[in-house]
Amino acid sequence: MPFLRFIPETTNVNFVGWRYYAFAMDGMLMLVALVSIILQGFNLGIDFTGGVLMEVKSAQLIDIAKMRTDIDTLGFKEVHIQYFGGGNCDVPADSCVLIRVQPNASQAGETVANKIKAKLGANYTFRRNEVVGPQVSHELFNDGVLATVLAIIFISLYVAFRFEWQYGIGALIATGHDVFVTAGMFSVLHMDFTLNSVAALLLLAGYSINDTVVVFDRIRENRRKFKRMPLTELINLSTNQIATRTTLVSAATALTMVPLLLYGGPELFGFSAAILFGILVGTFSSTYVAAALLLYLPAPAGSIESNTAESNA
Repeated sequence: MPFLRFIPETTNVNFVGWRYYAFAMDGMLMLVALVSIILQGFNLGIDFTGGVLMEVKSAQLIDIAKMRTDIDTLGFKEVHIQYFGGGNCDVPADSCVLIRVQPNASQAGETVANKIKAKLGANYTFRRNEVVGPQVSHELFNDGVLATVLAIIFISLYVAFRFEWQYGIGALIATGHDVFVTAGMFSVLHMDFTLNSVAALLLLAGYSINDTVVVFDRIRENRRKFKRMPLTELINLSTNQIATRTTLVSAATALTMVPLLLYGGPELFGFSAAILFGILVGTFSSTYVAAALLLYLPAPAGSIESNTAESNA
């Protein structure tokens, strides 16, 4: 069965020739993200600001929408409710919920818990009640940022080891760019930044480097086949050859996230939005940024530019 192609094999887009426009667009995105993060920071959610955590069980199925409406009348700053189950609950998963509430500064944790219990009534069993302090939440935020940065660095080191150091530099810049710009989206749109957001950034780093490695691998493969081809032409050839693959994978991944964005509820909205935005940015950077950066680094061994430099030396 022939391979399905949406982009003709004869396509010859001059990706390298458009790199300056791509760099300008990327620079603008990074500038907007940087300014927003510096000036207004992130709208940290309960995970990173502290609050009250409660596990609630009911003999009946729990309607989260109705429960959220009831708790919202108590006037808390932020309320998150989600189902949980498995080994943590001895009834069906949709009969157990996890309630996270960010109270106002003047409200004590025990007072908040009592208000919620009084509002929900005697039909619920309150299995656990914890108050998460701001110090713990601050450490959690720092750990999340550190985990994201380390993930990008170690991914880039692996690419440098698996390919050559020039590719590792390109992967570091491209992946770091994707994660930073997506994090900036949370700041610009003032969306809640929670543990789900950190998970989205880590997932995005993996998705972005996967796309970048495909481009690099095709460049390396073509470099072996066309040893006398200039690097500029090699990058254009390789990028055009994988255009169909890149388009199909990005479109398929984006389509799976759309239902989650529309129907996943407020708990998963930020996660889904980050992945969708990151797919667009990641596909763009893998095509224009990661490969084009090779032009500004010492030529990889075995390329015509490298051979020319060695002969001149």
